[in-house]
Amino acid sequence: MGRIRILTDKVANQIAAGEVVERPASVCKELIENALDAAASQVRIDLKAGGRSLIQVTDDGTGMSRDDAMLAFERHATSKLRQAEDLLSIGTLGFRGEALPSIASVARVTLRTRAPDEAAGTVVEVRGGGMRDVRVEALAPGTSVAVRDLFYNVPARRKFLRSVKTELAHVVRVATHYSLAHLDKSLRLRNEHGALLDVTPVETARERVYQVFGGDTLARLVEIEPVERASFRLSGFASEPQAQRLNRNSIFIFANRRLVRDSLIQRAIAGAYENLMPKGAYPFSLLFLELPPEEVDVNVHPAKTEVRFRDPGAVFAFVRDSIRARLIETKPAAPLPLPARATPQELGSLPGGAEAPPAPREADRPSAPAPEPAPAGARRFDFAGGQEFAPRVALPPAVRPSTENAAPAGSVLPQAAQDADSGHSRAPLVDLEPTSLVDLSGLQLLGQLHQSFIVAAGNDGLWIIDQHVAHERILFEKVLAARLRGQVPMQRLLMPVVLALTPSQSIVYDELAEEFGANGFEIEPFGGRAIAVKAAPSELLPGQVEALLLELLDDPPAETRSLTLADLRKRLAATVACHAAIKINMPLETEKMRWLLEELARSDCPMSCPHGRPIALKYSTREILKAFHRL
Repeated sequence: MGRIRILTDKVANQIAAGEVVERPASVCKELIENALDAAASQVRIDLKAGGRSLIQVTDDGTGMSRDDAMLAFERHATSKLRQAEDLLSIGTLGFRGEALPSIASVARVTLRTRAPDEAAGTVVEVRGGGMRDVRVEALAPGTSVAVRDLFYNVPARRKFLRSVKTELAHVVRVATHYSLAHLDKSLRLRNEHGALLDVTPVETARERVYQVFGGDTLARLVEIEPVERASFRLSGFASEPQAQRLNRNSIFIFANRRLVRDSLIQRAIAGAYENLMPKGAYPFSLLFLELPPEEVDVNVHPAKTEVRFRDPGAVFAFVRDSIRARLIETKPAAPLPLPARATPQELGSLPGGAEAPPAPREADRPSAPAPEPAPAGARRFDFAGGQEFAPRVALPPAVRPSTENAAPAGSVLPQAAQDADSGHSRAPLVDLEPTSLVDLSGLQLLGQLHQSFIVAAGNDGLWIIDQHVAHERILFEKVLAARLRGQVPMQRLLMPVVLALTPSQSIVYDELAEEFGANGFEIEPFGGRAIAVKAAPSELLPGQVEALLLELLDDPPAETRSLTLADLRKRLAATVACHAAIKINMPLETEKMRWLLEELARSDCPMSCPHGRPIALKYSTREILKAFHRL
């Protein structure tokens, strides 16, 4: 007997479901696209248990006849393609004819629909891919698809679903995406607890951004008026370089109004912000790229979230140049000009063999600022020869940190280094030797370097301590210990800080609300998705409260893991410590520097900050002697 078998329709549909239906958000995406393709002006999504128990998408679109309603559950049955050539000019969001049969193969689905010219509606019930009932009902024109018990018949797939709140957050993001792309639609998302997103038709993208994200976010955005080049057109919004996020969750990309996750355009966005934003930071971007259908292939991924451009180099340069030009126009002092062409690193591996551009000439690079001596004053220590405290000490080249990592001489560090204090992506300057509490306890203070580093002499060499991360470590342990004792000191704010949360942020806030309270925050609902912060940990200045909360709410836990209570406590304590700690480019009095060294010596882990960055560099006496050829 032969080994090759023809798969049954049931198995084939479940395989297709594995490609199309990853989680409740995938179901919502497919059903929302069907509603929009049906010319619906109103789309309503109702959820239970984050979509695990129920996903119901209702629209007022064109609806279907009885025959079409039954055919819709057949594989590759679609109203949007007639012949192979149609794949070259797809103008609808859905077209493969796999969504409904794939969803129905792994859930209990009920379709209610009525075309405007039909006297009555049709109800079709499907269970696990098998049609159970077809009947006539009195229905309003439009379509409603109810998907219950997702993956009920595929327990192995159901085990891969995350918590209710995580799945709900994914659905909120999907609904948010489509609300941004379709300004003329009314879209409402509800769960057991009420409305999560409710937008009405508007005239402009600016109004929709205000509806979804609020006025604070809108005020920090630069609008990209429609830019056209050849057959390409780009519009949307990009944040000012100073408004930074710690992840890509606020980058929204649409190609011909289709939501896409495209690495080429993401690299183009990064190229637009080159030298305007530090590495590890990301902008808010809402981009609408429009181009002829034949210029983009949307049929390269079952979920239609990845696309392939016919001329990727041209798309890359157009997006990068358009955003960059707008940012420079808004901020005339932007440092670097655009490169003439994309680099291979920017383009990545592109189909079609894009030609690699020549490397930038050294003459094209900006020159480093001329060094200037540090200002005179007590406790200043400058390797470049400025005012010193204690005998002159200069590290020979053999033991200095490399020039690409060392700060230029002078009393002010580059802006990128200042920005890194609020992020957690800086790499160590040099390899660290193991340190101990004993090493730090007997240091002799020498002074301050660049108003950012404390220089001290020990029994076995020279130490350089980063004042920001040293204080961050001290505060982290202090905040965490107070949290564990249930005695977090807090301060009442003179004026409450009111934050209008996005739908995604509100989901994360619900998850963290209890821990916020235990960590010294007093937060109350303020109508809709807004919250009012009335008290905060005493370590924070009032002006730091908003930035800290937005950082936490914009950085939800990774979907592949769940944070334990201990993880949440450490995460909150680390964020409070980072915002409250002494910054770089801040002069310190002698007693303050001595206090930092003493407190650091008492800490449990004086070698690194809570985010893993090194606190101290040690140059041993042996290294120094060897560099001077005395060994």
